[in-house]
Amino acid sequence: MPHVTVASGSALSASGGARIADEGGNAVDAAIAATLVSMCTEPGIIAPGAGGFIAVWPVDGDPVVIDAYAEMPGRGLPADRFGGGGIAVDMDYGGGMHTIVGYGSVATPGAFAGLGAASDEFGVLPWEELVAPAIEAVEAGFPVSRACASYMVFAHDAVFGWDPPSHKALHHDDGTPLGFGETVHLPELVDSLTMLAEMGPGVLYRGELGRRIVAGVQAQGGLLTEQDLAAYEPVVRAPVTVDLDGWRVATTPPPAVGGSCMAAMLLLFHGAGIQGWSRESVPVIEEIQRAVLEFRRAHLDATAGERADEAMALIELASGGDAGALLGSPSTTHTSAVDDLGNACAVTVSAGYGSGAMPGGTGFWLNNSLGELELAPGGFHGLVPGTRLISNMAPTVARRADGACLAIGSPGADRITTALSSVLYRHLQLGEPLMDAIHAPRSHAEVFDGARRFAHEPGLDTSLLTAVAARPFEGRSMYFGGVQAVARSADGWLEGAADDRRVGAVAGGGSRA
Repeated sequence: MPHVTVASGSALSASGGARIADEGGNAVDAAIAATLVSMCTEPGIIAPGAGGFIAVWPVDGDPVVIDAYAEMPGRGLPADRFGGGGIAVDMDYGGGMHTIVGYGSVATPGAFAGLGAASDEFGVLPWEELVAPAIEAVEAGFPVSRACASYMVFAHDAVFGWDPPSHKALHHDDGTPLGFGETVHLPELVDSLTMLAEMGPGVLYRGELGRRIVAGVQAQGGLLTEQDLAAYEPVVRAPVTVDLDGWRVATTPPPAVGGSCMAAMLLLFHGAGIQGWSRESVPVIEEIQRAVLEFRRAHLDATAGERADEAMALIELASGGDAGALLGSPSTTHTSAVDDLGNACAVTVSAGYGSGAMPGGTGFWLNNSLGELELAPGGFHGLVPGTRLISNMAPTVARRADGACLAIGSPGADRITTALSSVLYRHLQLGEPLMDAIHAPRSHAEVFDGARRFAHEPGLDTSLLTAVAARPFEGRSMYFGGVQAVARSADGWLEGAADDRRVGAVAGGGSRA
């Protein structure tokens, strides 16, 4: 029985993964179980109707990424059905953001299909056992986490106030939202999860659960059809890989763009010789972040399809170490798990900012991935049905020749790339302890209120910035992600590190050799 360490977004999800390790599961089994608990017990942060990416580096094989992200729905629908069913909302989250919720914002969910594929290929325990911790957590009633409560301050009315089943689940009778530590009860979700456990993910894509969800979506003007669910398949992809100080780092390839951007930042940090986040380095770091993200907006976000050529061009330009060459040209959760045998698994799943949609009788919150307008070239409903959406997600696995390995990832929309590149560079290149690298202050080059800004946490000296204005935060903020990581040393010792920006947690299970 391998020993497994799990770092996840909550103590409940981390303990669910550790329990699976105690039952003989490996790192992939534990990561799947923890992710399922997160998807079902962190409303607003994530939802069962999510999409995502699973990065796996088995001890005896090459790294792979399972693309289980959301697709554009609408197969078989007439043209006049597109463009409706959405509710435009503005929230003060992160200083202000705009999104579209409602049944029209729901994309074809892929997370259950991808997790099932990962279980089949790399796990050792039966699928039904992996779903059991999520069923038990929901059946008992689960507490509103601190991260969920923080998000609900902004989202409880705009996102979760318009659909009666959704509103009822998260509000008191007087209309006030449930607060931190109060209990959420979703008995209908227990029934849905039981079907998924007993019948497998196929019941969502070609069975009764999928039919119930589609009926609810169609009744409210959404696009998701039974054809969309039946046609959905997870795709196994070769990862983007870069080498850094003896480590090979493997992350998400197109059509996701987050992995390529994160890898490009790592290469540029290395090329610039960054030795720390000093006063003198901050302007260089800002230029690198801005260069990569502006290249992304110009060449990746604006292009529908696979984006492989554009991503390769980004990596090649970054390999030259010149950020100037590039300038010339919500809601997510993450789990990492590594076992002492050397298997590493990183899973990031997203439901957008949440659609607020819960089809009656299912307890199954759905995504608003179509409503994330920054990820929608062509606008709302502007893609051809069956097209994979753009994603910021970048679950990452890394390995060194001596047997050391790492699984890491983060939520945080486009801040995923800046969070992960900072942590990975600090840990792999500069040798900072993993926890120190995660707790270090973060920054993000962004366009805010129509102007370029350098958002940052306390602890960075921005006095030499001249090209942009600083946008300081008062403390460490979940706006900058929530990195969860687990590392294995060359001699098999496991270390987990969880980000307190999202009140993450670490748990261990299985037997130590």
